[in-house]
This record gives sequence, C-alpha cells and structure tokens, in this order.
Amino acid sequence: MTDYDITIIGGGLTGLSLAAALAPLPLKILMVESRPPVTDMRGWDERSLALGFGSRLIYGGIGIWDAVTGNASPIETVHVSEQGTLGSTRLTAEAVGVAALGHVVTLRDLATALEEKVVAQPNLERCYETRLVQVEADGEAATLTLEDDNGRREVATSLLAGADGGASSSRSLLGIDAASEDYGQVAIVANVTPRKPHHGVAYERFTRSGPMAMLPLTGNRSAMVWSLPPREAERVMALDEAAFLAELPRHFGYRLGDFTATGPRETFPLRMTLARRLIARRSLLLGNAAHALHPIAGQGLNLALRDVAVLAELLASYDDPGDDMLLQIYQQRRQPDIEATARASDGLLRLFSHHWPPYAHLRGAALIGLDRLPPLKRRLARLGMGFRKPLQGPLFHGRPLLSGGQPR
Repeated sequence: MTDYDITIIGGGLTGLSLAAALAPLPLKILMVESRPPVTDMRGWDERSLALGFGSRLIYGGIGIWDAVTGNASPIETVHVSEQGTLGSTRLTAEAVGVAALGHVVTLRDLATALEEKVVAQPNLERCYETRLVQVEADGEAATLTLEDDNGRREVATSLLAGADGGASSSRSLLGIDAASEDYGQVAIVANVTPRKPHHGVAYERFTRSGPMAMLPLTGNRSAMVWSLPPREAERVMALDEAAFLAELPRHFGYRLGDFTATGPRETFPLRMTLARRLIARRSLLLGNAAHALHPIAGQGLNLALRDVAVLAELLASYDDPGDDMLLQIYQQRRQPDIEATARASDGLLRLFSHHWPPYAHLRGAALIGLDRLPPLKRRLARLGMGFRKPLQGPLFHGRPLLSGGQPR
C-alpha cells in the first residue's frame, strides 16, 4: 500500500506542467517543493520563453492555453543571420501552413496559469520548503525520505518523477550519472524596446562574441537572450542603460533600428547536462533534471513538455504508475528526441563558434543556399515547432487525457 501514486520532486514549470496534465486521471499526487509557497506571482521573473507550435498544442490539451494566449506574442517568422556576412535565411509560418510557428510568453504568465490550474486539483497535495534526501525502491514502491524544518518523514509512492532542475537531487540520489559540459558562456536576458516594429519576427543573430536572440513580445518589445564569455558579460552588465542600449545594434544590427528602453538585466551561466539514462526502479527524470541545453535554439522547455506529454499519456494507460514496462517505454520514446535535440543545439553553437573568415563565408553561403530550398526550410521549421516522430496521443493534438486505467 502506497501513500501516493506519483510524487513529483520539483515545483517549477516542468513539475507544474506534469501535475496539470495529470488532472483528469484518478491519481493521488504529492508535489515536493524546496521553495516556500508562492504568495505573490511577482516572485516569478519576467524572463520570456519561446513555445513551439507543438508546445502550444500540449498546453491546450492541459487546459491552460486560453489563460496564456492573451499576453502571448506569435512568432510568424524566424530570421537567422551572422554578423559580418551577407548570408541569412527565413522560416515562415505561412510556408508551413500554420498561423504561427510558436509563441513567446513570460515565465510569470505561464507559471500563473499553471498555478491556477493545479491549486484547484483535489487529488494534489503540495509540501513546501522540503527536500528529498533518500530514495529506496523495491518491486512494490519507492520509499522517499523527505526533510523540512520539523525533521524527516518517509512516504511510499508508486512512482517518483524527478523534475527538480539541472542540479537535480533526484538524479543524484537515484545514482544516475550525467554528462556535463560548461560552455564558458553567460546568458544576459532582458526585455528591450526597438524603435521599429518587430512584426512577429524572432531573430537568431550569430555575433562574433556569441549568439543573440530577439524574440517578439507584446507592446512591440523584444526578449533578448545574448550569450557571451563571462568577462564580456561582466563588461556588458556593468554598462549603464544608455550605453547598454547603444551596444545592442553594434552586434545585432539595425533590422529593428536602435533600442529605446530596457527592463532589468539578468545573467545565467550556460552548460549542457544530459542524464545517461532516464529511469531507475519506480523512478524517472524529466525536464532539466534529464537534459539542460544551451538556449541557442530555444528548445529547453519545449523538450521538457514533450517529456510531460509522453509520460502523462503512458500514465493514463497503466494501472501501476511505476510499472517496469511503462518506465522502459518512456525511456525508449524520449531518449532519441532528447539526444537529437541536444546534438542539434550543441552542433549549431559549435558551427558558429569558429570565426576564421573562410568558415564565416562558407556559413553565409550555406544560409543563402538554405533560403533557396523551401522543402528543407519547411522540415527545419517543423522540427523547431516540436513535430517529431513518434509523437502521438491526445496532448500532442491539443486534447486532454482520458484515463485508460482503473480508478485507484
């Protein structure tokens, strides 16, 4: 006999998304969060997230997209270019036959919608300021030792779902090794206002100092993500607002004119972390606990949502959430997508990291050539939207889950 069907470790976007996706199922769920309760949604920052079309469908199936869409900015075109060359290419929603390749939302808006969804779930219990400190599993259950200011307690769960980020305690306690690489870069993120309208264009600009993305936001703002070496990032962060705004077009160019305003700037170190496996006995990993990528292609949360959708749909079909076959199928379905997405993100970064002029001119010629190959552009656009095989089931089509298992 277990205390919970599923225990989710981590209450960030991945953990919240999983809990929300499981709402239609007759599962008793515990969510363990290391942070205190969120009493003010301003505790979530205004970082922006690019959600591919596939992620929009998943959130539609989960039932929170209507709460987000009012402040979401559609991506109608992706424009890719490199500083110092004439090469560029454009991927358009029209060419793929959709209204938008994706949408840009703020972390705060998305977290607010998810919180409102999960707080209404009667089958979900949350414990705050609590850490997972030990895991023991057998054929019947995983026994978790949880610790808070009042001491330790044990709970028995049919399945442990580790969604506790790149420095995952779940991954460590389960004895799952991870490959990790420090990119030697820091991401500077800020919402900035260009003088010219962005017209729903998301820009990926490869500068000599590192890739810079400008994502369209409402109110003709753009969400900037600029990856720089640490010393260069320190220099840029030390600039006053006027100097910072003057710095941007020197690297980004003038497609959006100059920049007239900026919000707060934040920095985040960049590294890639990939778990060598996704499962252990009655346990699995998802989101950044399983894979943390460079933001160059904006695939981090999109990849995590595909973890959520595959897992949720498997859980709808099995009476025992920790069944060995369920875990094996989860690994088989997720590992190829994770590896392919990680290779693509890492390879793109490395491709544009060599600044020897002949390499740069070859890359420019390749971008020009790509722009003249509509079938290849459509394929790349669909991959960026999150359409990968084999992905099937209601959530991937924007429909909620239906339980195929028996009530517990």
